[in-house]
Amino acid sequence: MRKRTKKRQTQLSQPAIPAASRKRTWCIIAGLAIAAGAGWVVYSPQRPATTPVAGAVPKPAFEPTVTNSSPPSAGAPDGMVWIPGGEFSMGTEDPPDMSAGAMNSMADARPIHRVYVDGFWIDKTDVTNEQFEKFVKATGYVTVAERKPRAEDYPSAPPQNLVAGSVVFAPPDHPVSINNHYQWWSYVQGANWRHPAGPESDLKGRENYPVVHIAYEDAVAYAKWVGKRLPTEAEWEFAARGGLSGKLYDWGNDFRPNGKWMANTYQGKFPLKDTGEDGYLGIAPVAQFPPNGYGLYDMSGNVWQWTSDWYRPDYYAQLAAAGNVASNPQGPDSPYDPSEPTEKKKVHRGGSFLCTDQYCSRYMVGGRGKGEVSTGTNHLGFRCVRPPGGGDSMQRGEG
Repeated sequence: MRKRTKKRQTQLSQPAIPAASRKRTWCIIAGLAIAAGAGWVVYSPQRPATTPVAGAVPKPAFEPTVTNSSPPSAGAPDGMVWIPGGEFSMGTEDPPDMSAGAMNSMADARPIHRVYVDGFWIDKTDVTNEQFEKFVKATGYVTVAERKPRAEDYPSAPPQNLVAGSVVFAPPDHPVSINNHYQWWSYVQGANWRHPAGPESDLKGRENYPVVHIAYEDAVAYAKWVGKRLPTEAEWEFAARGGLSGKLYDWGNDFRPNGKWMANTYQGKFPLKDTGEDGYLGIAPVAQFPPNGYGLYDMSGNVWQWTSDWYRPDYYAQLAAAGNVASNPQGPDSPYDPSEPTEKKKVHRGGSFLCTDQYCSRYMVGGRGKGEVSTGTNHLGFRCVRPPGGGDSMQRGEG
Protein backbone atom coordinates (compact mmCIF):
# COMPACT_ATOMS: atom_id res chain seq x y z
CA MET A 1 0.00 0.00 0.00
CA ARG A 2 1.49 3.35 -0.97
CA LYS A 3 2.16 5.80 1.80
CA ARG A 4 -0.56 8.35 2.43
CA THR A 5 0.30 11.66 4.06
CA LYS A 6 -1.23 15.06 4.47
CA LYS A 7 1.33 16.34 1.96
CA ARG A 8 0.01 13.99 -0.71
CA GLN A 9 -3.56 15.00 0.05
CA THR A 10 -2.52 18.56 -0.76
CA GLN A 11 -0.70 17.58 -3.92
CA LEU A 12 -3.65 15.62 -5.25
CA SER A 13 -5.91 18.58 -4.63
CA GLN A 14 -3.92 20.83 -6.96
CA PRO A 15 -5.15 21.39 -10.54
CA ALA A 16 -3.95 18.71 -12.92
CA ILE A 17 -1.72 19.64 -15.87
CA PRO A 18 -1.93 17.66 -19.11
CA ALA A 19 1.07 15.39 -19.64
CA ALA A 20 1.61 16.78 -23.13
CA SER A 21 2.36 20.24 -21.75
CA ARG A 22 4.31 19.29 -18.62
CA LYS A 23 6.50 22.09 -17.29
CA ARG A 24 9.71 21.50 -15.38
CA THR A 25 8.43 23.43 -12.37
CA TRP A 26 7.04 22.80 -8.93
CA CYS A 27 3.52 23.11 -10.34
CA ILE A 28 3.64 19.84 -12.27
CA ILE A 29 5.05 17.97 -9.32
CA ALA A 30 2.50 19.47 -6.94
CA GLY A 31 -0.28 18.61 -9.38
CA LEU A 32 0.67 15.07 -10.20
CA ALA A 33 3.23 13.71 -7.72
CA ILE A 34 0.88 11.27 -6.07
CA ALA A 35 3.42 8.69 -5.06
CA ALA A 36 6.17 10.67 -3.50
CA GLY A 37 6.27 14.39 -2.81
CA ALA A 38 9.92 15.37 -2.83
CA GLY A 39 11.26 12.13 -1.42
CA TRP A 40 12.88 10.84 -4.61
CA VAL A 41 16.52 10.36 -5.33
CA VAL A 42 16.86 14.09 -5.87
CA TYR A 43 18.79 15.83 -3.17
CA SER A 44 17.85 19.16 -1.71
CA PRO A 45 20.39 20.80 0.61
CA GLN A 46 20.18 19.28 4.07
CA ARG A 47 19.24 21.31 7.11
CA PRO A 48 21.14 20.51 10.30
CA ALA A 49 19.80 17.54 12.22
CA THR A 50 18.60 17.94 15.79
CA THR A 51 21.14 15.30 16.86
CA PRO A 52 24.88 15.44 16.08
CA VAL A 53 25.64 14.90 12.41
CA ALA A 54 28.38 12.62 11.18
CA GLY A 55 30.87 15.42 10.66
CA ALA A 56 30.75 16.33 14.36
CA VAL A 57 32.77 13.23 15.30
CA PRO A 58 36.53 13.10 14.60
CA LYS A 59 37.24 11.10 11.47
CA PRO A 60 39.63 8.15 11.68
CA ALA A 61 41.76 7.31 8.67
CA PHE A 62 40.81 4.43 6.42
CA GLU A 63 42.28 1.15 7.60
CA PRO A 64 42.92 -1.97 5.53
CA THR A 65 40.04 -4.30 4.75
CA VAL A 66 40.36 -7.67 6.49
CA THR A 67 38.39 -10.30 4.61
CA ASN A 68 37.12 -13.59 5.98
CA SER A 69 38.84 -16.71 4.71
CA SER A 70 35.96 -19.17 5.01
CA PRO A 71 34.59 -20.26 1.61
CA PRO A 72 30.84 -20.68 0.98
CA SER A 73 29.36 -24.02 1.95
CA ALA A 74 27.67 -24.57 -1.41
CA GLY A 75 28.02 -23.68 -5.06
CA ALA A 76 27.11 -20.25 -6.42
CA PRO A 77 23.42 -19.57 -7.04
CA ASP A 78 22.76 -18.59 -10.64
CA GLY A 79 23.85 -15.04 -11.41
CA MET A 80 25.29 -14.40 -7.93
CA VAL A 81 28.80 -13.73 -6.60
CA TRP A 82 30.21 -14.74 -3.22
CA ILE A 83 31.26 -11.84 -0.99
CA PRO A 84 33.51 -13.16 1.81
CA GLY A 85 32.66 -10.49 4.33
CA GLY A 86 35.04 -9.20 6.95
CA GLU A 87 36.00 -5.92 8.60
CA PHE A 88 36.37 -2.68 6.65
CA SER A 89 36.29 1.10 6.91
CA MET A 90 32.89 2.43 5.84
CA GLY A 91 32.13 5.97 4.70
CA THR A 92 33.82 8.59 2.55
CA GLU A 93 35.37 12.03 2.46
CA ASP A 94 34.00 14.92 0.43
CA PRO A 95 34.86 14.88 -3.28
CA PRO A 96 38.20 16.54 -4.11
CA ASP A 97 36.38 19.30 -6.06
CA MET A 98 33.58 20.88 -4.02
CA SER A 99 32.96 23.68 -6.54
CA ALA A 100 29.37 22.55 -7.02
CA GLY A 101 28.61 23.34 -3.39
CA ALA A 102 26.57 21.53 -0.76
CA MET A 103 25.03 19.02 -3.16
CA ASN A 104 28.39 17.28 -3.31
CA SER A 105 28.86 17.24 0.45
CA MET A 106 29.18 13.76 1.93
CA ALA A 107 28.53 14.82 5.54
CA ASP A 108 26.01 12.02 6.02
CA ALA A 109 28.68 9.46 5.00
CA ARG A 110 30.97 10.40 7.89
CA PRO A 111 32.62 9.67 10.21
CA ILE A 112 34.52 6.83 8.59
CA HIS A 113 34.04 3.90 10.95
CA ARG A 114 34.86 0.21 11.20
CA VAL A 115 32.21 -2.35 10.30
CA TYR A 116 32.13 -6.13 10.16
CA VAL A 117 29.78 -8.11 7.88
CA ASP A 118 29.33 -11.85 7.44
CA GLY A 119 29.80 -13.41 4.02
CA PHE A 120 26.86 -13.44 1.60
CA TRP A 121 25.86 -13.96 -2.01
CA ILE A 122 24.91 -10.93 -4.10
CA ASP A 123 23.48 -10.53 -7.59
CA LYS A 124 26.18 -9.89 -10.16
CA THR A 125 24.01 -7.19 -11.80
CA ASP A 126 20.95 -5.14 -11.03
CA VAL A 127 17.66 -6.98 -11.52
CA THR A 128 16.71 -6.68 -15.19
CA ASN A 129 13.41 -6.11 -16.95
CA GLU A 130 13.47 -9.72 -18.14
CA GLN A 131 13.91 -11.05 -14.61
CA PHE A 132 11.24 -8.80 -13.15
CA GLU A 133 8.81 -9.74 -15.92
CA LYS A 134 9.13 -13.42 -14.98
CA PHE A 135 8.17 -12.51 -11.41
CA VAL A 136 5.14 -10.50 -12.54
CA LYS A 137 3.94 -13.23 -14.90
CA ALA A 138 4.27 -15.87 -12.19
CA THR A 139 2.58 -13.90 -9.41
CA GLY A 140 0.36 -11.27 -11.04
CA TYR A 141 2.12 -8.63 -8.94
CA VAL A 142 1.18 -4.99 -9.60
CA THR A 143 3.79 -2.37 -8.75
CA VAL A 144 3.07 0.78 -6.78
CA ALA A 145 3.42 2.92 -9.92
CA GLU A 146 0.75 0.84 -11.70
CA ARG A 147 -1.86 1.22 -8.96
CA LYS A 148 -4.48 3.92 -9.35
CA PRO A 149 -4.90 5.94 -6.16
CA ARG A 150 -8.28 5.42 -4.50
CA ALA A 151 -10.67 8.32 -4.04
CA GLU A 152 -11.41 7.30 -0.45
CA ASP A 153 -7.73 7.70 0.38
CA TYR A 154 -7.63 11.19 -1.17
CA PRO A 155 -11.10 12.67 -0.57
CA SER A 156 -10.09 16.24 -1.47
CA ALA A 157 -8.46 15.33 -4.77
CA PRO A 158 -10.25 15.98 -8.09
CA PRO A 159 -10.84 12.77 -10.07
CA GLN A 160 -8.50 13.82 -12.89
CA ASN A 161 -5.58 13.78 -10.46
CA LEU A 162 -6.14 10.19 -9.37
CA VAL A 163 -3.90 8.63 -11.98
CA ALA A 164 -1.27 5.95 -11.77
CA GLY A 165 2.21 7.00 -12.81
CA SER A 166 5.77 7.65 -11.74
CA VAL A 167 8.56 10.21 -11.74
CA VAL A 168 10.63 10.67 -14.92
CA PHE A 169 13.70 12.78 -15.62
CA ALA A 170 12.70 15.50 -18.11
CA PRO A 171 15.59 17.79 -19.08
CA PRO A 172 14.58 21.42 -19.51
CA ASP A 173 14.97 23.13 -22.89
CA HIS A 174 16.69 26.19 -21.43
CA PRO A 175 19.35 26.88 -18.78
CA VAL A 176 18.07 26.57 -15.21
CA SER A 177 19.45 26.95 -11.73
CA ILE A 178 20.42 23.63 -10.18
CA ASN A 179 18.97 24.76 -6.86
CA ASN A 180 15.47 23.55 -7.79
CA HIS A 181 15.29 19.91 -8.85
CA TYR A 182 11.60 20.20 -9.78
CA GLN A 183 12.77 21.86 -12.99
CA TRP A 184 13.92 18.52 -14.40
CA TRP A 185 11.55 15.98 -12.85
CA SER A 186 7.98 15.30 -13.98
CA TYR A 187 5.29 13.01 -12.66
CA VAL A 188 4.18 11.17 -15.79
CA GLN A 189 0.82 9.44 -16.02
CA GLY A 190 1.30 5.86 -17.19
CA ALA A 191 5.02 5.70 -16.43
CA ASN A 192 6.00 2.44 -14.72
CA TRP A 193 8.43 -0.45 -15.11
CA ARG A 194 6.73 -1.57 -18.35
CA HIS A 195 6.76 2.00 -19.74
CA PRO A 196 9.90 3.62 -18.29
CA ALA A 197 9.66 6.93 -20.18
CA GLY A 198 5.85 7.10 -20.17
CA PRO A 199 2.90 5.31 -21.80
CA GLU A 200 4.33 5.56 -25.32
CA SER A 201 7.52 3.72 -24.34
CA ASP A 202 7.97 -0.03 -23.86
CA LEU A 203 10.58 -2.69 -23.10
CA LYS A 204 11.23 -3.89 -26.63
CA GLY A 205 14.98 -4.37 -26.92
CA ARG A 206 15.42 -3.43 -23.25
CA GLU A 207 15.16 -6.87 -21.70
CA ASN A 208 18.69 -6.61 -20.31
CA TYR A 209 18.26 -3.11 -18.88
CA PRO A 210 17.78 -2.58 -15.13
CA VAL A 211 14.13 -2.58 -14.12
CA VAL A 212 13.17 0.91 -12.88
CA HIS A 213 10.18 2.70 -11.33
CA ILE A 214 10.46 0.26 -8.44
CA ALA A 215 9.21 1.29 -5.00
CA TYR A 216 10.72 -0.32 -1.92
CA GLU A 217 7.83 -2.75 -1.42
CA ASP A 218 8.12 -3.82 -5.08
CA ALA A 219 11.80 -4.69 -4.58
CA VAL A 220 11.02 -6.60 -1.36
CA ALA A 221 8.23 -8.56 -3.09
CA TYR A 222 10.55 -9.64 -5.91
CA ALA A 223 13.31 -10.56 -3.47
CA LYS A 224 10.95 -12.78 -1.45
CA TRP A 225 9.78 -14.52 -4.61
CA VAL A 226 13.33 -15.51 -5.56
CA GLY A 227 14.26 -16.48 -1.99
CA LYS A 228 16.52 -13.50 -1.42
CA ARG A 229 16.41 -10.12 0.32
CA LEU A 230 17.73 -6.61 -0.19
CA PRO A 231 21.25 -5.87 1.07
CA THR A 232 21.89 -3.85 4.17
CA GLU A 233 23.79 -0.65 3.52
CA ALA A 234 26.92 -2.15 5.10
CA GLU A 235 26.69 -5.28 2.95
CA TRP A 236 26.23 -3.15 -0.14
CA GLU A 237 29.30 -1.01 0.55
CA PHE A 238 31.51 -3.97 1.46
CA ALA A 239 30.56 -5.62 -1.84
CA ALA A 240 30.92 -2.40 -3.83
CA ARG A 241 34.45 -1.74 -2.59
CA GLY A 242 35.57 -5.01 -4.13
CA GLY A 243 38.28 -5.60 -1.52
CA LEU A 244 39.78 -2.10 -1.83
CA SER A 245 40.04 0.25 1.14
CA GLY A 246 39.61 4.01 1.17
CA LYS A 247 39.25 4.50 -2.58
CA LEU A 248 36.95 7.12 -4.07
CA TYR A 249 35.42 4.71 -6.59
CA ASP A 250 34.91 0.97 -6.67
CA TRP A 251 37.87 0.68 -9.08
CA GLY A 252 40.32 3.14 -7.48
CA ASN A 253 40.93 6.89 -7.15
CA ASP A 254 41.11 7.87 -10.82
CA PHE A 255 37.67 8.52 -12.28
CA ARG A 256 38.87 7.60 -15.81
CA PRO A 257 42.00 5.43 -15.54
CA ASN A 258 43.95 5.72 -18.80
CA GLY A 259 41.00 7.65 -20.25
CA LYS A 260 38.60 4.69 -19.87
CA TRP A 261 35.00 5.18 -18.79
CA MET A 262 34.27 2.94 -15.79
CA ALA A 263 30.60 3.74 -15.14
CA ASN A 264 27.50 5.18 -16.77
CA THR A 265 27.27 8.75 -15.48
CA TYR A 266 26.28 12.16 -16.86
CA GLN A 267 28.45 14.12 -19.28
CA GLY A 268 27.59 17.56 -20.63
CA LYS A 269 25.89 20.48 -18.92
CA PHE A 270 23.54 19.19 -16.22
CA PRO A 271 20.55 18.96 -16.50
CA LEU A 272 20.27 20.23 -20.07
CA LYS A 273 21.99 17.62 -22.22
CA ASP A 274 23.80 14.35 -21.62
CA THR A 275 26.42 14.16 -24.37
CA GLY A 276 26.87 10.41 -23.95
CA GLU A 277 30.67 10.43 -24.05
CA ASP A 278 30.65 7.21 -22.01
CA GLY A 279 28.70 5.51 -24.80
CA TYR A 280 25.20 5.92 -23.39
CA LEU A 281 22.57 8.63 -23.39
CA GLY A 282 20.63 7.87 -20.23
CA ILE A 283 20.28 4.38 -18.83
CA ALA A 284 22.42 1.52 -20.17
CA PRO A 285 21.98 -2.25 -20.23
CA VAL A 286 23.55 -4.03 -17.27
CA ALA A 287 27.21 -5.08 -17.31
CA GLN A 288 28.45 -2.68 -19.99
CA PHE A 289 31.34 -1.37 -17.90
CA PRO A 290 34.19 -3.23 -16.14
CA PRO A 291 33.29 -5.15 -12.96
CA ASN A 292 34.81 -4.36 -9.59
CA GLY A 293 37.26 -6.56 -7.72
CA TYR A 294 34.51 -9.00 -6.70
CA GLY A 295 33.12 -9.30 -10.22
CA LEU A 296 30.08 -7.05 -9.64
CA TYR A 297 28.78 -4.77 -12.35
CA ASP A 298 27.31 -1.27 -12.08
CA MET A 299 27.98 -0.67 -8.40
CA SER A 300 28.61 2.89 -9.54
CA GLY A 301 26.28 4.79 -11.86
CA ASN A 302 23.50 3.62 -14.21
CA VAL A 303 20.71 3.26 -11.61
CA TRP A 304 20.47 3.79 -7.88
CA GLN A 305 19.89 0.67 -5.77
CA TRP A 306 17.62 0.15 -2.77
CA THR A 307 19.07 -1.10 0.51
CA SER A 308 17.12 -2.29 3.54
CA ASP A 309 18.41 0.42 5.93
CA TRP A 310 16.31 3.34 7.07
CA TYR A 311 17.99 6.66 6.28
CA ARG A 312 19.33 8.99 8.95
CA PRO A 313 22.14 11.50 8.30
CA ASP A 314 23.52 10.93 11.81
CA TYR A 315 23.57 7.12 11.76
CA TYR A 316 27.30 6.83 11.14
CA ALA A 317 27.95 9.17 14.08
CA GLN A 318 25.82 6.90 16.26
CA LEU A 319 27.83 3.84 15.26
CA ALA A 320 31.16 5.61 15.73
CA ALA A 321 30.13 6.93 19.15
CA ALA A 322 29.61 3.36 20.36
CA GLY A 323 33.38 2.92 20.10
CA ASN A 324 33.33 -0.64 18.79
CA VAL A 325 33.43 -2.31 15.40
CA ALA A 326 29.79 -2.37 14.25
CA SER A 327 28.90 -6.00 13.60
CA ASN A 328 26.39 -6.65 10.80
CA PRO A 329 24.61 -3.29 11.30
CA GLN A 330 20.99 -3.29 10.17
CA GLY A 331 20.49 0.47 10.02
CA PRO A 332 18.71 2.73 12.51
CA ASP A 333 15.42 1.72 14.09
CA SER A 334 13.54 4.56 12.42
CA PRO A 335 14.04 7.00 9.53
CA TYR A 336 14.77 10.71 9.77
CA ASP A 337 15.63 13.21 7.07
CA PRO A 338 15.86 16.75 8.48
CA SER A 339 14.89 18.20 5.09
CA GLU A 340 11.62 16.19 5.14
CA PRO A 341 11.09 14.98 8.71
CA THR A 342 7.74 13.28 8.10
CA GLU A 343 8.87 11.16 5.13
CA LYS A 344 9.96 7.55 5.59
CA LYS A 345 13.11 7.03 3.56
CA LYS A 346 15.44 4.13 2.89
CA VAL A 347 19.09 4.40 1.88
CA HIS A 348 19.91 4.28 -1.82
CA ARG A 349 23.39 3.46 -3.03
CA GLY A 350 25.51 3.62 -6.16
CA GLY A 351 24.42 6.76 -7.99
CA SER A 352 22.94 6.77 -11.48
CA PHE A 353 23.30 7.89 -15.07
CA LEU A 354 22.32 11.36 -13.82
CA CYS A 355 25.22 11.71 -11.39
CA THR A 356 27.81 14.36 -12.22
CA ASP A 357 30.40 16.37 -10.33
CA GLN A 358 28.37 19.44 -11.29
CA TYR A 359 25.52 18.42 -9.01
CA CYS A 360 25.67 15.06 -7.24
CA SER A 361 28.77 12.90 -7.24
CA ARG A 362 27.31 10.05 -5.22
CA TYR A 363 28.69 7.53 -7.67
CA MET A 364 31.59 7.65 -5.20
CA VAL A 365 31.63 4.24 -3.53
CA GLY A 366 31.02 5.60 -0.02
CA GLY A 367 28.35 8.13 -1.01
CA ARG A 368 24.81 7.74 0.33
CA GLY A 369 21.43 8.43 -1.24
CA LYS A 370 17.91 8.38 0.15
CA GLY A 371 14.41 7.82 -1.13
CA GLU A 372 10.82 7.76 0.12
CA VAL A 373 9.69 4.16 0.28
CA SER A 374 6.64 4.37 -1.98
CA THR A 375 8.44 6.15 -4.79
CA GLY A 376 10.17 4.79 -7.86
CA THR A 377 11.83 6.79 -10.62
CA ASN A 378 13.39 6.03 -13.99
CA HIS A 379 16.87 5.95 -12.42
CA LEU A 380 16.19 3.65 -9.46
CA GLY A 381 16.50 -0.14 -9.41
CA PHE A 382 17.85 -2.81 -7.06
CA ARG A 383 19.81 -6.03 -6.66
CA CYS A 384 19.42 -8.81 -4.09
CA VAL A 385 21.53 -10.78 -1.65
CA ARG A 386 21.26 -14.22 -0.05
CA PRO A 387 22.96 -15.53 3.12
CA PRO A 388 25.11 -18.64 2.57
CA GLY A 389 22.47 -20.96 4.02
CA GLY A 390 19.45 -19.25 2.48
CA GLY A 391 18.28 -17.60 5.71
CA ASP A 392 15.33 -15.41 6.53
CA SER A 393 14.13 -13.23 3.67
CA MET A 394 12.30 -10.71 5.88
CA GLN A 395 13.31 -7.07 5.45
CA ARG A 396 13.34 -4.45 8.18
CA GLY A 397 10.49 -2.00 7.88
CA GLU A 398 8.70 -3.91 5.16
CA GLY A 399 5.42 -3.50 7.00
